[in-house]
Amino acid sequence: MSPLVVPPVGARIRHARTARGMSLRGLAREIGVSASLISQIETGKSQPSVSTLYAITTALSIPVESLFDGEETAPLSTPTPIPASIGAGPPGTVLQALAAFAAEPGRRIGPLVRADEREVLELDSGVVWERLGQVPGTDVDFLLVTYRPGGASSSTGGLMRHPGTEYGYLTSGELVLTLGFEEYTLRPGDAVSFESTTPHRYRNDGDEPAVGVWFVFSMP
Repeated sequence: MSPLVVPPVGARIRHARTARGMSLRGLAREIGVSASLISQIETGKSQPSVSTLYAITTALSIPVESLFDGEETAPLSTPTPIPASIGAGPPGTVLQALAAFAAEPGRRIGPLVRADEREVLELDSGVVWERLGQVPGTDVDFLLVTYRPGGASSSTGGLMRHPGTEYGYLTSGELVLTLGFEEYTLRPGDAVSFESTTPHRYRNDGDEPAVGVWFVFSMP
């Protein structure tokens, strides 16, 4: 296996900001944070939360996943919209879905969410997320995740990383997790937990859907 290259997220943010002629203070003012925090993110001294990444990429008009792809420099393009439910629009990516869910941190979902009332995101890589609930201020996505046969967390086959920690429990099917240089096969009853900054990818190589419950915690 060839060595993994972890993209310089902070450097890509700085590149996108300077390419637009935006000052560090100007970006900070645009998204409502301190210039010191932006400086720390750009120099790699601080890891931004998913919601902060969403705010930064929105202000810079770049897609979230461009900060994590395998290119040397992030492309300066326009973000792809995320549908609120299946069939509502073009499907997105895992990183965009995380950003979309993090965009409303004060919103309450629950306490009871019935099966036919869940918010649903269908990704272009064959993955379906169903939101099971949200308590304001907890910085966690509570999800029922389905990987269809052939589905993967990355439509390009590349590894991804993002701020936070994730915990998963597989209830049916089989799922292959690539985590750094290791590869694991998850079967019903298996659980995983790891820092999401570790390059990773899920894929379903089987003939039946792989379904599980996931908790994704954002970093403050």
